Parts: sequence; structure tokens; C-alpha cells
Amino acid sequence: MIALYIILGLLGVLLLLVLVAVVRTLCKPRKTSDWQPKHDAAREAAYAETLAKMVQYETVSKKGETQREKFLGFHAVLENLFPLVHENLEKIEIDGSLLFHWKGKADDRPLVLMGHQDVVPAEGEWEHPPFSGDVENGRVWGRGSADDKCSVMAFFEAVEELLKDGFVPEQDVWLSTSSTEEVGGPGCPKLVEELIHRGVKPYLVNDEGGSIVTEPMAGIVGNYAMIGVLEKGQGNLLISARSNGGHSSYPPKNSPIVRLSKFMTELSKHSPMRSEMNRQAKEMFEAMAPYGPFYLRLLFGNLWLFKPLLVKLMPSISPQAAALLKTTVAPTMQTGSDGCNVLPQEATLTLNLRYIPHQGMEKSNEAIKRLAKKYDLDVSIIDAYDYCDPVDTQSDAFKLVERVIGEVFPNLPCIPYVMTGGTDARHYQKICGACVRFSPVVYGPAQMKGMHGLNEYLDTYSLPGAVDYYKTLIDRNR
Repeated sequence: MIALYIILGLLGVLLLLVLVAVVRTLCKPRKTSDWQPKHDAAREAAYAETLAKMVQYETVSKKGETQREKFLGFHAVLENLFPLVHENLEKIEIDGSLLFHWKGKADDRPLVLMGHQDVVPAEGEWEHPPFSGDVENGRVWGRGSADDKCSVMAFFEAVEELLKDGFVPEQDVWLSTSSTEEVGGPGCPKLVEELIHRGVKPYLVNDEGGSIVTEPMAGIVGNYAMIGVLEKGQGNLLISARSNGGHSSYPPKNSPIVRLSKFMTELSKHSPMRSEMNRQAKEMFEAMAPYGPFYLRLLFGNLWLFKPLLVKLMPSISPQAAALLKTTVAPTMQTGSDGCNVLPQEATLTLNLRYIPHQGMEKSNEAIKRLAKKYDLDVSIIDAYDYCDPVDTQSDAFKLVERVIGEVFPNLPCIPYVMTGGTDARHYQKICGACVRFSPVVYGPAQMKGMHGLNEYLDTYSLPGAVDYYKTLIDRNR
């Protein structure tokens, strides 16, 4: 009887807490995001042609190769498009990557604007040839149009226009553009070393990563400035199973492929990666809550009550939700025997991990090793780097970005964003505490799908706002 009273009491407390959450939600007005990009036909056309010329020069990077001569050719395109930048700024070229230094009236709050020159390969059948740079129906088509030559074009154009107006920045401005971002190469690290050599400690670094995203989550309608404040780490692990091989007509019980399959089955069904909601994810959900339907406002607006439930359920809802809360593990490559009737002496499986702060590189790799040992598998690390320190959303640098977004894109909500992909900005973390990932262009579902996929394009209405964002950021950094 006592146990029953306890259970009833707990249920009563739970119902009371839920009632409190419902009342709190009903008392808070729902918000809407009504910002829409403005059309400026003349500027759109001019910027689209500039971006098209950049897209037309193929800059596919290859892992382990610098390809300096190729990128020097692209630099010639930049010099033709932005002559004042090249006449007035100090240019530093390192193995195809670039730094430009625009000396300001002071250098105690230097600003770094970033984007990468290189693009991923363009395979498959495209509606428009991938390096055509076609401008059609209000879109610039081609590989790199959205990822990430649009950002490079926008900040070069911003500086070009400011120079034309005779503007002198209050603070030093650096333009940083790597030629090896897509392959995780040495381009950006060498640029950072150059700044270290010069004693430069940036006040703010603005790279790609987040953007103005249309409908960032089911139920969240409108456009939102998703500002990347936390970047997960990344690692590639090789899992190997060995045996003496043999003929396939008398297979053993635990051949290499069988052991790898058992390992992968357990990893999928009983993942050792823990789900937790870190501060950045919490800030993101709370910032988005007022813009959602009632159920999202109830859940995200009352994390003091529903956080344990969300941590438990979200990984089952979608891969994107799972990636926000835990280290993800993706099998990407596999090898076995060269013959259909031959048992392999060695079979391998490659895993790609994206490390979350509460279970970072060392802890996640160790969890994989423990599970692999159970199936007599070897683990070797191909490459790996840990998560980046998050940006303080209360810092002056972050607030500057928010103010500039509010000025250039009035009424556009700013949402701190947990990034699941990787950027070159991580290399700047060693010299800057405010590495913000935000590209000021509009990405809808089609743009997201086209990046690294087929038929990449960017809507031309994104371009004037992107140029104005960089111009305003340079001007307001005082």
C-alpha cells in the first residue's frame, strides 16, 4: 500500500510539472520569422557574373597534393575580378593558399574573413555542366557556387567596393582562403602559422559553416541565421580482421568478414556512444523554441523538464538529431578477398567518427577499441582530430556578429548552431577564441542537397546581402 501511495505521489508531481510547463508555454507568445531576401536585379546580375567566372575555373583539390600551379591560375582569375584588392592589400601566397592584409587604423582587434578556393569532384549527370557557371533562372550553377566560392566572392567584392569608396578600416582585416579545405590538407594551417609568425591574434574569425537556412527543422518555418558555434571533431579508424585464408568450400565459423559483421551489428544495435545535450545544443533548441508549433515550444522551451526525454528519444527520430547529441560512427569503406571463392587473409572496415565534447576523440576511439577486441579485431587510426572549443555566445565578438546580421538582415532570427561537419576555422582556434562559422547566403533544402552532390547552385538573390554583410562587419569592427 505504501508503495502505491509513493507511485501515485510521483505521478501527481509529474503531472503538476507538466501542467506548469504547459502554462509557461501558453503564456509565451509564438514568434515568426518573416525575413525574406530582397531582390536587387542590377547587383544580382553583376555578382552572379563574378561568381560564375570563379565557378568556371575548376579547383578540385586532391588529398596529398598541393596542385599549386592550378591554384595560381585561379589567383589570376581573382586578380582580374578584384583589381583594387590586389593593388592595395598585401598578398601572401603559400602553396596555392592565400592571405591578404588590409592595414587598418589599429591592429588590436584584427578581423579574419575566410572561405576556401577548392571544391570536391563533380561526378554523375548534371542539369548544367558542373563547371559551366551558367546563370539561368536566377541561379548560378556549378560546383563551388554554394560551397564555398560564394563566400570568397562576397568578401573580396566587399573589400573591392569599400576600396573604391576610399574607405579605411578601423581595424586590420585579413582575407584567408585555403586551397585544401575539402581534403583536410595543410593549406589553412600554413596560413595560421604565417599569422603566428607575424604576431597576429584575431579578435574574430568568420568562416563558412552555418548560413541563412530555410526551415532548419521540421515545424520551424521561415529563414534563420544558423551561426556555427561548436564544431565536432573527426576521425577515420581502420578495423582489421585477419586469418589464414583458405578455400570458400570449407569456411570456418569466424572468418574475417563474419567477425567484422558481428562487430558492426553490435555497434549498430548497442552503440557505446552516449547521448547528452551540451550547452550549445541546449542554447540552439531554446532559441528555436518560440518559432515552432505548440509541441516544439513545449518541449524545447521547457528543457528543465523534458531534456532527459529528448536525449533519450531524439537519436531515434532522425540521424541529424542523433548527430547533435553524440559521437556518430559511420562505416564508409570495406575490403575483403580478391576472389569469389577465396577466404580473405585480411578484411577491413573503415569507420568515420564525428566526436562530441562529452565523449571526445580519446574516449570515443577507446570505446571502439574495446568493442573490437571482443571480436579479435585490430584498430588503427588513419587520422583524427578532436572537437573544437565552443564560441562563447555572450562574448563581444559573437554579439558583434549578431548585431551585423540584425542590421543587414532585419528581423532575421539568430540561432547558435552545433556543426556536425568540418571547416578550416578549427585551425584558427589556436590563435582566436571567437571562430564563428557563418556564411551570409541562403541555403534551402535544394542547396543542402547539391553541396557535394549533383546540380549544385546558388540563388542570385543571396549575393547582395552576402556582400553587404561583410562590408558591414568590416565597418562595425571598431
